[in-house]
Amino acid sequence: MEHHFTPTRYHTTLGPHPPVLRVGDGDTLVTTTVDAWGVDHRREQVTPRSNPQTGPFYVEGAEPGDTLAVDLEEIRPNRAYGFCYSAVAPNVVDPDYVRQLPPALVAEWRVEAKKGTATLVGPESKLGQLVIPLEPMLGCFGVAAKGGQAISTATSAEHGGNMDYRGFVAGTTVYFPVFEPGALFFLGDGHAVQGDGEIVGTGIEISMDVRVTLRVLKGKSIGWPRGENDEWIFTVGNARPLDQATQHATTEMLRWLQQDYGLDGLGANLLLSQCVRYELGNIFDPAYTMVCKVDKGLLSGR
Repeated sequence: MEHHFTPTRYHTTLGPHPPVLRVGDGDTLVTTTVDAWGVDHRREQVTPRSNPQTGPFYVEGAEPGDTLAVDLEEIRPNRAYGFCYSAVAPNVVDPDYVRQLPPALVAEWRVEAKKGTATLVGPESKLGQLVIPLEPMLGCFGVAAKGGQAISTATSAEHGGNMDYRGFVAGTTVYFPVFEPGALFFLGDGHAVQGDGEIVGTGIEISMDVRVTLRVLKGKSIGWPRGENDEWIFTVGNARPLDQATQHATTEMLRWLQQDYGLDGLGANLLLSQCVRYELGNIFDPAYTMVCKVDKGLLSGR
């Protein structure tokens, strides 16, 4: 079944909030998101800022200990204006360079979804006109956090949240551990495009039209978010410092390779030793995000 949902309120925590809609296992959801500042497709602020989330959506049959599979089918900007900050975060440059960073002004972009481009409008600099291709993604999404917590959309943990990984694009399936009955799925914080690390604290922030399909994997227990696309499987660790996020992602990948791909501990370790790839989700938020990847071609037939 396909559900079309128009949100009227939003949340800035991922937790056991009353569901806005109940959907069946395998149902498709078509909805919209506002941007990180609560601005909608009409360029009107309709809710307070800080990554407001659409949802939560109760998925029938999902129980703690299951896994929620989220098929990202369409993520499309629904307005022609986006913004980002214009100075990188102090924590990603040498301490003695921090004073040379420019003011963190708001840069405006003209977003043309049909052309697939974003064009820098301002502020003025010697950079000149910059036109970049769109790669629409979701910066913050996931399920209700474990332990009955309501965790801020500024950060992330085992339930997902503000991971800001540029691989969360259409054509990707993301897996979340379920901690609450119905999973309680949230989504928001659309980026028209974003660099690795979200090093200015934003992507090109924009509202989105989104289409996802939600599936329950009964009895399948995972520890951290996982994902896959046509080429890769990947795991996501969220923590600070960055080495702890890396530990979570790597441990989850070792478990996945043994659980689902028939490798023993030695084989999984040997495979990762030479074939692992890492990508930085974000290095700006309270919890950093590291992604651990393995090429599916190395796992064919398993």
